[in-house]
Amino acid sequence: MLHDPTAFLRQLFSEAVNAAHPRQVLAPHLPADKSGRALVIGAGKAAAAMAAAIEQEWQGELSGLVVTRYGHGAPCQKIKVVEAAHPVPDAAGEAVAKEVLALVSNLSADDTVIFLLSGGGSSLLALPAPGLTLADKQQINKALLRSGASISEMNCVRKHLSAIKGGRLAKACHPAKLYTYAISDVPGDEASVIASGPSVADPTTSAQALAILQHYQIDIPAPVRDWLQSSESETIKAGDPCLNSSHFTLIATPQQSLQAAADYAQRQGITPLILGDLEGESREVAKVHAGIAKQVRLHGQPIQPPCVILSGGETTVSVRGQGRGGRNAEFLLSLTASLKGSPGIYALAADTDGIDGSEDNAGALMTPASFAKAQQLGLDAEAYLANNDGYGYFAALDALLMTGPTRTNVNDFRAILILDADHEQA
Repeated sequence: MLHDPTAFLRQLFSEAVNAAHPRQVLAPHLPADKSGRALVIGAGKAAAAMAAAIEQEWQGELSGLVVTRYGHGAPCQKIKVVEAAHPVPDAAGEAVAKEVLALVSNLSADDTVIFLLSGGGSSLLALPAPGLTLADKQQINKALLRSGASISEMNCVRKHLSAIKGGRLAKACHPAKLYTYAISDVPGDEASVIASGPSVADPTTSAQALAILQHYQIDIPAPVRDWLQSSESETIKAGDPCLNSSHFTLIATPQQSLQAAADYAQRQGITPLILGDLEGESREVAKVHAGIAKQVRLHGQPIQPPCVILSGGETTVSVRGQGRGGRNAEFLLSLTASLKGSPGIYALAADTDGIDGSEDNAGALMTPASFAKAQQLGLDAEAYLANNDGYGYFAALDALLMTGPTRTNVNDFRAILILDADHEQA
């Protein structure tokens, strides 16, 4: 008997986060010989925790600099930790990007650089391409975040407006040996998409970046248009000699976290169904999940309850309202509106970095009572959804999930628990 469904969902989230934490995943991938001198650089929401893990494991001389999101720092003795803005870059991110490039300039083939990369690094390591300003990048970034563009599309644009992404960091480090250790937050775990691929070849083009901006009807400042139309804006491609000394290792993925949650559920006697990394509009993805949940509850298909449906990835929100809330609050609000209190169905949706979008919550929780309780409070789920106000809806229900920064990031985590009549809670 599952005595507390919401506690079970919270523990699933905890298992997923712990499975991707740098203290768990970095050490096994480091070289056997850790006695040499290494320069450490890094960017992303997990960068500080990764730097702390390196300091614990490395036996040789260490120095360097990493940048993470405000509030996501971790104490380090040898590696400098700087905090900057995410998801819209700020002057701190620009300054640290300049400092990183200065650190890796003029290295020799005898030097070793360790690059710690995780999701969020794209905006945290923000150095505009020649002729562009930080304001140009901020304007484009804000528009992309509101447009509903996928993470791959956003990163295609970011790479081509940057002096450091799209393989350009690898070029700056050459001929030093560059070892990238990455935590993936993107569907498909493509190295060129994680934080806009600073140390790997980029298959996208400047023409594609321009087409994406045009497709989403984003206002393009004249300097940005001129830059994207110039040959200088092209990123580093496969086969470039500067990549010969660059090595990339993936140390944690969304699938690992989903599997860790599935293993825990199995141990509790709850059958897991992993749907994998998903993309699409949050509210539409939620409707599909609702349909599956109802089919399980009513007909025992495709699996029998008690069970839990697990999914990850990165959905998008086309912002049309004035409310608060990230992708996960939007997903859960749409799920609540679709299920309308269907018995025996509970859900959690949260970002594994502990921050849903730019809010202070990781996500939220839903129970079979949520819809009716909200109606009693005068909250119309559809109206809140139209205003993109998932945060306001679940705050009123006291159902926001508050974890604080987790210092890792494998993107979204969704769990829908479906109980049969024998297990259903009163």
